[in-house]
Amino acid sequence: MYKAFWGLKEKPFENTPDPRYIYYSQQHKEAISRLLYAVREHKGAALLTGEYGSGKTLLSRVLSDELKQEKVYQSVFILNPRLSGVELLKEVVWQLTGTSASHNKVDLFHSLQEILYANHRTGRHTVIVVDEAQAIMSYDVFEELRLLLNFQLNNAFLLTLVLMGQPELKTKIFNMPQLGHRMAVRYHLNALDETETKDYVIHRLEVASGRDHIFTDDAYEGVYFFSTGIPRRINNICDLALLVGYGEGLKAIDRDTIAKVSEELDIQASSLNDPFGTGSSMSSGRSMDNMLSSNNPDHNLEQGR
Repeated sequence: MYKAFWGLKEKPFENTPDPRYIYYSQQHKEAISRLLYAVREHKGAALLTGEYGSGKTLLSRVLSDELKQEKVYQSVFILNPRLSGVELLKEVVWQLTGTSASHNKVDLFHSLQEILYANHRTGRHTVIVVDEAQAIMSYDVFEELRLLLNFQLNNAFLLTLVLMGQPELKTKIFNMPQLGHRMAVRYHLNALDETETKDYVIHRLEVASGRDHIFTDDAYEGVYFFSTGIPRRINNICDLALLVGYGEGLKAIDRDTIAKVSEELDIQASSLNDPFGTGSSMSSGRSMDNMLSSNNPDHNLEQGR
């Protein structure tokens, strides 16, 4: 709707896991590096956690693309882990073979064993990725995942298990030492900082072939302030800002537009100032107006236009 107005070939702030739009902050570089290390070195298990909307699912798609290109892996991606233990095993077998498996657990394990050893004999490594793993409610399901790691040779695992989820997943995993101790690789994604937030927005605009200076500098400050550096929030704010800017015929997205759309999205800066209890400068009581006007003495005049 607004693409032509802003000179875009596509909408840059969709909340879809399109690997073309991955912004490699230092954290995201480290996260994908550790996941690839776990898989390439045939480690037993890896754990990636992060706040809601921090880019975990997008990293899973990047991981998937990398593994497909290397052509020595057979991968399973569980996107909805709200399954029973048997249902989870059946889904793994189905993704590996394309055929339905027995509902009998013993038969399921026999099938998995045959698949894993067949992959090993042909030089392929099996990778099982569980996204949104914090949604697993049953201890029995985590136990089934742990037991998958018993498929191993004397000197190597026959599969690598990658668990991804929100911060509470860490608590669940490490309340089960028998599973937590098997996590050879672990990493936690935090929010982007202010500089990274600006770079993130610019990067996505560049991928979408956007022209320069769609957002003013103080608009970037506003995006960070209201989003607290969470990519999904950034996308929501920027997408609506482009729509509002188009509707109002703006030449650029400014701080007032960001504040307006954040209010429409019901993003209350006061409740997001320090969501992780970090004691950051955002919780010092500075208002959005004060923060953005600190470098612009004419701000009050501009607000009255």
